[in-house]
Amino acid sequence: MNASPTLFKLLVVPAIALGLASVSTRAEAPELAMLGKLQPGLWNLKERGSTDASDKLCVRDLRKLLQLRHRDQQCSRFVVSDLPDEVTVTYRCPGGGSGRTTIKYEGRGLIQIDSQGIAQNSPFAFAMEGRYAGACDG
Repeated sequence: MNASPTLFKLLVVPAIALGLASVSTRAEAPELAMLGKLQPGLWNLKERGSTDASDKLCVRDLRKLLQLRHRDQQCSRFVVSDLPDEVTVTYRCPGGGSGRTTIKYEGRGLIQIDSQGIAQNSPFAFAMEGRYAGACDG
């Protein structure tokens, strides 16, 4: 059985194109499954080992936890690892900032955040504990 070139173009080429489109869509918009375990709202963030009071942060978009030093910027992200209890992402922001963040889910409302990168032309690195504190005020 010899398939005609026209039949090949009509059936096989669109199927290949559809397959490639679905692969690139998944690569551009990964799920970040671990973030699905967290709730938007008020989070208390405290640097590990610090005796200072924790910072309170109203988090409406949980992906902002991935770029705390660049939280008000629209950065492009690359997912390095997306596991059920841990996510690692690198990101690059317009204007030169960048970073790499790992968030580990430790249990109900408790996460560990490790991040390092460049912000305002200076290196940064921190290890924080995050605790969910409820809904944001107002």
